[in-house]
Amino acid sequence: MSRRLEDRHALLTGAAGGIGLAVTEAYLAEGARCTAVDLAKEPSRELAGLIGRHAERLQYTACDVSKTAQIDALLAAAQARFGPVDILFNNAAIFDLAPLLESDEAMYDRLFAVNVRGMFFVMQKVLAQMVARPGESRRAVVINLASQAGRRGEALVSHYCATKAAVVSYTQSAALAMAPYGIRVNAIAPGVIDTPMWQQVDALFARYEGLRPGEKKAAVGRAVPLGYMGRPDQVAGAAVFLASDEASYITAQTLNVDGGNVMS
Repeated sequence: MSRRLEDRHALLTGAAGGIGLAVTEAYLAEGARCTAVDLAKEPSRELAGLIGRHAERLQYTACDVSKTAQIDALLAAAQARFGPVDILFNNAAIFDLAPLLESDEAMYDRLFAVNVRGMFFVMQKVLAQMVARPGESRRAVVINLASQAGRRGEALVSHYCATKAAVVSYTQSAALAMAPYGIRVNAIAPGVIDTPMWQQVDALFARYEGLRPGEKKAAVGRAVPLGYMGRPDQVAGAAVFLASDEASYITAQTLNVDGGNVMS
């Protein structure tokens, strides 16, 4: 590795598995110090293994990002161990789906609480710390996780699509607000990525579309122009690039990492 993130402190939410775990591994390999965040009190088995190998550069902190008081405690713990945050990988999110006429307030509130409220206030509070570091904010970076679902509507996925569209919009607004400080704000919009969450997604589609288990997952993989579902490490490569100085003139963008599903 080229150690592109040497001695920088990255805060990563939703880091227990899937894309978040892959990005944590990639950031460590590039020399970063990492505060990995997820909902559970203890780290996942995979994340605990990473901590065992990188104890001097990786810590775990539990946080429910939908609760702003917990975000404040998270940032205090992160800074106490590794200093101010230089890179935010803002990934925590949940998924659910239902036919539009059956989508209730509870589903709406749950998805927006994490995917929009949590995303925004983690970003806002980290940005406030970045702005407060005069002369040091020029390499500060925020990367929000959107989705190809935020690029279009889907009949069964209305709330989730709307939350990810909000991520794209907030990314653009934050990038413009932070440009005078030299802080870059971008997003990544993954397509169909083979993560543990796809078990839940596949089961929900099977329920509402009358499919056999595994049928939806196989179909969406075949439909990708490149012909297969992506891997978390392929998203991690984009996350390393956007966090590095190689992307120093890129801000307010949402990078599609989706095998050609969305063209822009």
